[in-house]
Amino acid sequence: MKRLLLLRHAKTAQDSGEGDHARALTERGRGDASLIGRYMDTHGYWPDTVLCSTSVRTLQTWELLRHELARAPQADFLKILYLATPRKILSALRNVPDDTRATLIVGHNPGTQELAVSLARQPLSSAEAEKLERMTEKYSTGTLSVFDFDVTSWRDLAPGKGILLEFVKPKDLRG
Repeated sequence: MKRLLLLRHAKTAQDSGEGDHARALTERGRGDASLIGRYMDTHGYWPDTVLCSTSVRTLQTWELLRHELARAPQADFLKILYLATPRKILSALRNVPDDTRATLIVGHNPGTQELAVSLARQPLSSAEAEKLERMTEKYSTGTLSVFDFDVTSWRDLAPGKGILLEFVKPKDLRG
């Protein structure tokens, strides 16, 4: 069994003239990244491996989130994940060593949302269907989806095979 956690970076400021890659998190984004990290920790969603885009906003999201986790591995920062297509993200995932049980991707839209929607299996319950519908409609900044795959190798991840366990937005957690 493999577990995949897909996280879109938290809320960012507008481009300050330094370019998209340099956009930083807003105060709300900083709080949301920590909030999602606490959610992951209390639910036992601890990644063994983290693959993170090299943009400032994804690096900041990971740094804030990791401080909330009881167990946080070192991240691999991959330029190919910057604004990556679902195909590029999946390619990076397929290179994860098979002894890794859980992988977190910290990336961008639209690639993160498109990959998540494509990986989800046909829902087997109304709760799973509701999560998939919400995920298809909008994958806001700071949103996390969690999938389980009944495979032994990351190379075997495939569209329509993921069991959608969680779809949570920061606003869902902000009382």
